[in-house]
Amino acid sequence: MTILKQPIVGTLGADIVGPRNPEVEAQNPDILIPPLSDHGGIPNLKFPFAMAHNRLEDGGWAREVTQRELGSLKELAMVNMRLPAGVVRELHWHKEAEWAYVLKGRVRFYLVDDQRQTLIEDLGPGDLWLAPAGFPHAIQGLEEGTEFVLVFNDGNFSENQTLLVTELFAHTPREVLAKNFGVPAEAFDGTPAHEKYIFRQPVPPPLDEVRKALGAVTFTDKYVFRASEVPATPFPGGATKVIDQKTFGVTNLAALFIDLEPGGMREIHWHPDADEIQYYVTGKARMTVFDAVANARTFDFVAGDVGYVPKTLAHYIENIGDEPMRVLNVFHTGEYKDVSLNNWLALTPKHLVQGHLDVGDPLLGSLRATRQPVVKG
Repeated sequence: MTILKQPIVGTLGADIVGPRNPEVEAQNPDILIPPLSDHGGIPNLKFPFAMAHNRLEDGGWAREVTQRELGSLKELAMVNMRLPAGVVRELHWHKEAEWAYVLKGRVRFYLVDDQRQTLIEDLGPGDLWLAPAGFPHAIQGLEEGTEFVLVFNDGNFSENQTLLVTELFAHTPREVLAKNFGVPAEAFDGTPAHEKYIFRQPVPPPLDEVRKALGAVTFTDKYVFRASEVPATPFPGGATKVIDQKTFGVTNLAALFIDLEPGGMREIHWHPDADEIQYYVTGKARMTVFDAVANARTFDFVAGDVGYVPKTLAHYIENIGDEPMRVLNVFHTGEYKDVSLNNWLALTPKHLVQGHLDVGDPLLGSLRATRQPVVKG
């Protein structure tokens, strides 16, 4: 028989005598029994993809976490999509920029930009693409299929409201289509009356063969980035990797990838100019978010959860499991920036720090400044 924890700390709290959801409680121990340092009214900053509506389509699926699911998402939204072998996310474009991270398998990404350059590229786990707003593109699973996450720079984004080539044809008069392409109107007798969105096709031919078939086309690769080949910066307790405009020139969404060993922690910090959306890939994590005035709330995360931190709010991320933890952090800016609590105090005269916090050594003696986003063991 499982003994359920009760929300009691010393003389605080009381037992739960009504109905309970033990599975949810077990994944959120710091919601059930918050640290005594939690205080005030921080809004919810967590939503699991496991609770997001899953749109099942012909051979694949898509689900999203937007401001409708998590009210705190003002600047960013996230989509999780699965395309088995050959399955296509149809030709489309967005009003927002699309940043993507490949989780599993291999994927072919197609894009045409405003300079009439074509991109056709095969990507694997850990690789990225960026489709700027208005640039038409498509996605297709290769032999082993693929799963990926997408980030959009608008919390009100919806994957269900993209601009699709099938709908463009369905809602343009046939005589206009005929005039546009210089063909008889009958050429469009077979065009679908509704969107396809996700649909089955054969696995595409080899990449070189597809490129060759296009003939004298100007190709580009500037909208993809092989982040899987970029080494992480190691620290005691884990490693980090920054991908922003310094390395991926076209991106307007910066990213920080964090790997934490058990017990490792991404130090207390905040981001001065951009909201942060998080996707937990592996492991278990805890995060406390601090806001004025005296507001703090602690959240627990497992793989598949989405987290969010508004700009300027202090937070940390700690691996509380017994396995390695990975989290993707994507920011509503092209350049990664953070302010470290440790750096701030290390770069402030010690007498001033001591006067504020009434501390001496070992804290004052331990402060060290660094330019890197640090993790600690």
